[in-house]
Order: sequence, then C-alpha cells, then structure tokens
Amino acid sequence: MGILQEFKEFAMRGNVVDMAVGVIIGAAFGKIVSSLVADVIMPPIGVLLGGVDFSDLAITIQQASKTAEGAVIPAVVVSYGKFIQTVIDFTIVAGAVFLMIKVLMSFKKKVEAAPEAPPAPSNEELLLTEIRDLLKNKT
Repeated sequence: MGILQEFKEFAMRGNVVDMAVGVIIGAAFGKIVSSLVADVIMPPIGVLLGGVDFSDLAITIQQASKTAEGAVIPAVVVSYGKFIQTVIDFTIVAGAVFLMIKVLMSFKKKVEAAPEAPPAPSNEELLLTEIRDLLKNKT
C-alpha cells in the first residue's frame, strides 16, 4: 500500500498535473503549427520559387518495381521536402515557446519586483516609541 500512496501523492502534485496539461496543449499547438506551415506558409513560398510544392520534393533512389510473382516493391525515396516543412514547423514552435516563456518571465519579474510593505514594528519597538514620545512630552 505504501507504493500506491506515494504514487498518488506524486500524481496529484500541482507540477505533474500542470505538466500533463502542458503536454496536451502542446500537442494541439503542434497540429495548429503544422497546418499553418503546410497550408498557409509553404504554398506562397512554393509559388515564389516557381510553383514548387515542398511536400513533393524528393530524391528517388530506386524506382518502384514488380517481382516475378507480381508483388510490388515500393520505390525508395528521400523526401527532403517534408523534412524542410518539419524544420520550419520546429522553428515556429520553438519561437512561439521562446516568446511565451519570455512573456511569462517578464510577468514573474514584475511580481517579484513589486515593493513589499514594510514589516509591522515589533512589540519592543512600539514600546520604545511610546517611551520616546513620553520623554519628549515631559521636556
């Protein structure tokens, strides 16, 4: 039972739950960025480069063929266009995460830099202040 209790405490920590939420949102964000790159960014770049569709860019090492029995051997292809799109996806995601962390850190610095109220004087200080004021009033 001790291991189950430890696991429950670990799983219910705020950091673990926050991390899980971050992973789920990150996966959804990755899909959005992939669509942005493939459907919005790359087509105009392809047009500027003369109608090139980056997902079709590839080097064929060996053409598809058939065996004597009629089985199809697929072509061996290096799809460097898909790699270029993936690199652009990564760059956009990394930039967005960098900007997000930079904004969060600036908020954190502002919160830390906020001036704190001075601590309340101790009972000893209050008593000494009263004594000082009484002595001033006597003279």
